[in-house]
Amino acid sequence: MAVKTRIDFSTITGVVIAVAAIVGGLLLEKGEVRDIAQYTAAVIVLGGTIGAVMIATPVRVLIGAFRRVRSIWSEDLQKPSELIDEIIRLAGEARKNGIVSLDDQASRIDDPFLRKALALAVDGTDFMEIRRMMELEMAGEEARAHAEAKVFEAAGGYSPTIGIIGAVLGLIQVMKNLANIDEVGHGIAVAFVATVYGVAFANIFFLPMAAKIKARVEEHTALSELKLEGVLGIAEGMNPKLLRAKLEAFDHELAATRAASNA
Repeated sequence: MAVKTRIDFSTITGVVIAVAAIVGGLLLEKGEVRDIAQYTAAVIVLGGTIGAVMIATPVRVLIGAFRRVRSIWSEDLQKPSELIDEIIRLAGEARKNGIVSLDDQASRIDDPFLRKALALAVDGTDFMEIRRMMELEMAGEEARAHAEAKVFEAAGGYSPTIGIIGAVLGLIQVMKNLANIDEVGHGIAVAFVATVYGVAFANIFFLPMAAKIKARVEEHTALSELKLEGVLGIAEGMNPKLLRAKLEAFDHELAATRAASNA
């Protein structure tokens, strides 16, 4: 069972709408795009934010966070209903021919979590030991994801402050040219662009990216729990019909729990 992915159009659409609303509001106020198109402000904000994050974050977590960015722009197409169907098919074969008959199929499963759990079951590992090992793996993955999400939360915290630093640097340059009063107003406007960049990067990119990573890992954990329950049912020799009823009820319970936590 291959796990397919597709582009997450909600992320792309959200970024487009947010940027369009900000630029559109500027244009409605008779402004011009070049008023905020200041590459020096972008260099100060992005460079300062990246530097601050690197100081605060271990290299291993930092590398993992950059790799995790891919999950923000793409999403898995694996549905609980399809996963349950696959598990029930495996349960039917195990009940008919014995769980050892799943040995070859277990090695060909693309999903690493399901492959490992099923391989343990085929090898005759104790039920409690399977649960303990796989729950440890789930907890480790969840902890890594949350640590990597905090990298972007930290960037969202540093970015506005770096923007203020950029604005102050711009004002310093303005104060040096007070003799030319015609340039003062323009200089002050340009100076505050760094603040705009700092707040915008934090609230359009960094903080939403952290939230999306956390949402992805919650979905992943819920599916992993479903896979684990399914494999344990197969190992116990549970009737496929009863196992389906159990997994569907388990999926509904997880969905209700996620909805309550997001409310």
